[in-house]
Amino acid sequence: MPKDSAGHLIPGRVSSMRSVPSHIVRPEYVGKKGPTPYSGSDVYSSDRIALIRESGLIAAQAIEAVGQAIRPGITTEELDVIGHEFIIAHDAYPSTLGYRGYPKSLCSSVNEVICHGIPDDTALEDGDIVNIDITAFKNGVHGDTNVTFVVGEASEDVTLLVDRTREALNRGIKAVAPGRQVNVIGRAIESYAKRFNYGVVRDYTGHGVGAAFHSGLIIPHYDAPQYNTVMEVGMVFTIEPMLTLGGSADWDMWNDDWTVLTKDRSVTAQFEHTLVVTERGAEILTLP
Repeated sequence: MPKDSAGHLIPGRVSSMRSVPSHIVRPEYVGKKGPTPYSGSDVYSSDRIALIRESGLIAAQAIEAVGQAIRPGITTEELDVIGHEFIIAHDAYPSTLGYRGYPKSLCSSVNEVICHGIPDDTALEDGDIVNIDITAFKNGVHGDTNVTFVVGEASEDVTLLVDRTREALNRGIKAVAPGRQVNVIGRAIESYAKRFNYGVVRDYTGHGVGAAFHSGLIIPHYDAPQYNTVMEVGMVFTIEPMLTLGGSADWDMWNDDWTVLTKDRSVTAQFEHTLVVTERGAEILTLP
């Protein structure tokens, strides 16, 4: 299987892109080098938020379906099939498929892969962790979410990293309130992660989502005063902290121009929700 002699991942074989029924509406970027720059607002009406919630529900349920299949011996390619089939069965489009040339319907990031791992013939082993990141596009809007799963039984350090990364997301969400700057989210996440000497990845962030897969709005996961957008009721974005056991935020990228790994090859975990700012805080739009 695709690991080197030190047990670190190496690229596996990637199959061809899966087909999507012709009646399912594609995002505008499919078949192009990249998306058209987004010039709209990150604040949505209640009707549009309801549509984002529907897309988010499909994405979350697709991750649940994939999660039920995760076990030692299954390949990330097989997990991609499950996610793809679930999404198209709900008349939605898997947003990653064809986004800037990305070849698959979900991202599967194993162990030291921070994000954007491409499903291939890598077989999961007992003690691995794998992040499944799915975005669904329906009714003209995207819903984006991810979950890190433990394969079989992992070490205590790795299991705690997964649990605490989930809690870091929860703390980021609790910091959301209208009138606050988005940097309070990163401050809440980083202050929690530092208690355990975890690294907080800085170069990959949360983002505005809805009509655009990535709107241009940046949601930091660390203390970053320069990101000072003020949250408003109806604003929609993701929070998706990536924490590392090695204590570093440094990363490398494979030649596929997608797979991002911790530079020291330490294990890393991530969780993500799409949410909307409400008068009282935040509502998660990607619940199954």
